[in-house]
Amino acid sequence: MSLLIAVVVVYGFSHTINENLIHPAIARPFILYIHAAVFSTWLVFYIFQSVLIRTHHVALHRLTGWFGAALGATMPVLGISTAIVMARFDTFRLHYTDAAAFLIIPFLDIVCFTIPFALAIYWRKRPEFHRRLILIATCALTSAAFGRFPPQIMPYVWFYAGVDILILLGVARDLIVNRRVHQVYLYALPAFIVAQIAVMHTYLHASPYWLKIAHSILF
Repeated sequence: MSLLIAVVVVYGFSHTINENLIHPAIARPFILYIHAAVFSTWLVFYIFQSVLIRTHHVALHRLTGWFGAALGATMPVLGISTAIVMARFDTFRLHYTDAAAFLIIPFLDIVCFTIPFALAIYWRKRPEFHRRLILIATCALTSAAFGRFPPQIMPYVWFYAGVDILILLGVARDLIVNRRVHQVYLYALPAFIVAQIAVMHTYLHASPYWLKIAHSILF
């Protein structure tokens, strides 16, 4: 799963990284580069930790896990900060008209990462909970990558379906191997779907209530 997530992220961002990050026509805020580095580090670290478990280096996995805990703890703050800075940049420099409405999407992504991540740290000594929660938290970060898929592969407004499909692969694994679905998935996946539907409805309909909140944040 960690390798599949890496493929999704690389493929998705390969369609926009040159014009948005490497050779942008208008220089991007520096925080975007920090954001890209930190979130990429998380993905590499997730693969590394998965390899340690796969090769039965549990003690090293637990030791280096504290680095992951510190890294993960920085991501909500960095993610929210980057979302706000980029929304201002998109509004004032690129003159996008929907940047304020769109702000709710990265906010949800950070919430969907933070809650499973915090629970995974809390239940770090319960492997069946811990590994599924870390997987779910990492899947939550892929929405931006799915949103960059070509529309013939995944229509833009359906990018959250990609996140849910990744989690469903975990569900399928449980059904095949354990003959039952772990309760982490039973709670997390429905919660994700409900939140995603609510957020997409808010964004697509430019809810005045949300726009008032977003404008107070941005301006």
